Amino acid sequence: MRLARAAGLLLLSALAATCNKSPSPSPSPTPAQTTITITTAGVSPKSVTISLGSRVLFINSDTRNHDMGSDPHPDHTDCPVLNQVGLLKPGEQRETGNFVVVRTCGFHDHDDPTNVSLQGNIIAK
Repeated sequence: MRLARAAGLLLLSALAATCNKSPSPSPSPTPAQTTITITTAGVSPKSVTISLGSRVLFINSDTRNHDMGSDPHPDHTDCPVLNQVGLLKPGEQRETGNFVVVRTCGFHDHDDPTNVSLQGNIIAK
């Protein structure tokens, strides 16, 4: 009888300890993706502000190719992380690299560099 009582008390102690535990914290929500969409009207939005370490997703919703690169044209040397987007065929999307320096990075369509509707900037803070 004593053995049964001891086993019962041990079981109750284990259950009580389990019930008193606080639930594990849920993972932090992923920050919203910053997106620039390319359409027949140009890029939208033309300017975005992001946190350091973030990336920007470019989506080509136009009916023609767009080759997105960093300013200045044709060297694309200001922000090399922007050059990871490159050529986007209709319906394609691609992210930049991570922006790790505080700065403003201009971008344009390499194949249409003077078209202001296809120019914009990314501000990394």
